[in-house]
Amino acid sequence: MIRSFGDRRTEALFHGQMSRDVGRLPSDLVLATFRKLDMLNAAAHLQDLRSPPGNRLEALKGDLKGRYSIRVNDRWRLVFRWQQDAAWDVTLMDYHG
Repeated sequence: MIRSFGDRRTEALFHGQMSRDVGRLPSDLVLATFRKLDMLNAAAHLQDLRSPPGNRLEALKGDLKGRYSIRVNDRWRLVFRWQQDAAWDVTLMDYHG
């Protein structure tokens, strides 16, 4: 379950709201992100995110140590903290930008 968001854009995507920031994203990215956010919200345990394998759930290192990510596509990730069987500070990130 998602407990909090790290930014307004990600929260707007989750709620299906169009904002200036959301409108700048490609429509295929918006749809894929919405599906991944729905999956993240439905997860009762971190391990639930290992399937489908395309999520590529991973524990992050460096500046993002303590956070996890799942892939939206080759460039974008949903990054979050996992505590008490919930996702916190969920943020859509351009991982290579």
